[in-house]
This record gives sequence, C-alpha cells and structure tokens, in this order.
Amino acid sequence: MVEVRQATPEDAPELVRLRALMLASIGGEEPADGPWRETTLGTLRTRLAEPDGSLAVFVVDSPDQPGTLAACVVGVIESRLGSPDNSAGEMGYVFSVATDPDHRRRGYSRACMQRLLAWYQQRDVTTVDLKASAEGEPLYRSLGFVRTRDPAMRLILPPRGRVKR
Repeated sequence: MVEVRQATPEDAPELVRLRALMLASIGGEEPADGPWRETTLGTLRTRLAEPDGSLAVFVVDSPDQPGTLAACVVGVIESRLGSPDNSAGEMGYVFSVATDPDHRRRGYSRACMQRLLAWYQQRDVTTVDLKASAEGEPLYRSLGFVRTRDPAMRLILPPRGRVKR
C-alpha cells in the first residue's frame, strides 16, 4: 500500500524540484534556473501553511532517500460563476502531477491523485479539470477524466511596466 500524506511547508524545495521535472517532461528539457523557482518556493511555503486553504498538495516520500519526495500532485479550488452543469461555480484544477524518474510505475501518482480527488469531494467540488500529457492520459482516463470539447487558448500579457512592442 502506498502511503500518501498532505505536504507541509518544509516540502516546498522538493515540490519545486518535482515541478521542474514535470515541466521538463512537457518541454523536453529542464527549465532554466531563474526567478520562477524562488517565487514558486515562496508561494508553496505560504500556501501550505494556510489551514483549510484552496490549495492542496499530496505527496509520497521516497522510500530509499529520507527527506526527498517520490511523487506529488497539486490542486486548487477556483471560484467561478455558476453554470447549468456547476451551479456553485466551484472548480478543481489539478497541476504539477510529478513522479521522480527513479520511482515511476509504482502507483505513486495514482495514489496522490486519489487523495486529491477525495479532498475535492469532501469540499463538494464536482468539476475537476487538468491538462494531460500523452504519458499521463491513461492514468487520468482510468480515474474517470474525459476529454472536453472546449478548446483552450492563452494570452500572455507583458509584466507591469513593460510595453509590448
């Protein structure tokens, strides 16, 4: 049986490490060091210290390396306007599902996802979204996720003080 626990602020450095691994699996190479790591570290430390906040992180400790994480999943609850399918407007969003390469294929991500989905259910969140890599899609399908018909689009605005040219 896989032992999953809720992350604490002390796990933040390991969560940043696993996030970099997840981003590398999507982009093909590990992201460069930069302000994103320190900002993410600070955000995680702050948000993980909030009792009953809108962010949940579940982890599996590395069985052979004390102080390191084998896997994690991060999820948030977003408040949106209600709709016919979701009258309360509460939405779950899952991101940073990551397993250290040395610990893959042991059910760690599945166990973390199951704990996160139970966390959403306890809070009456009935709609949960995520973006799936081709590698992760079989896991998510087995947990009941389906592709949506909504196409996603993104706009990246320049930081304050910079004018887009």
